[in-house]
Amino acid sequence: MTLTPDENASYLGWVKSSYSNGQGAECIEWAPEHATATGEFLVRDSKNPDGPHLTLTAGSFAGLVEFAKTRGSHP
Repeated sequence: MTLTPDENASYLGWVKSSYSNGQGAECIEWAPEHATATGEFLVRDSKNPDGPHLTLTAGSFAGLVEFAKTRGSHP
């Protein structure tokens, strides 16, 4: 996992996670086109689109999704 500044990341086609809180409080975005092209899974805080992003492996991203499925609906 790497934390990287989003210097030129606006072009990556960020998509809000379907597991994000619908009230805007706990939202993350990921860049699926980048993942398909490179195998790197980029994740960022939707409230800070110019901030840093995480670069995850496929396994780490799968773990994050599983965590969101099991814990994401709790307040």
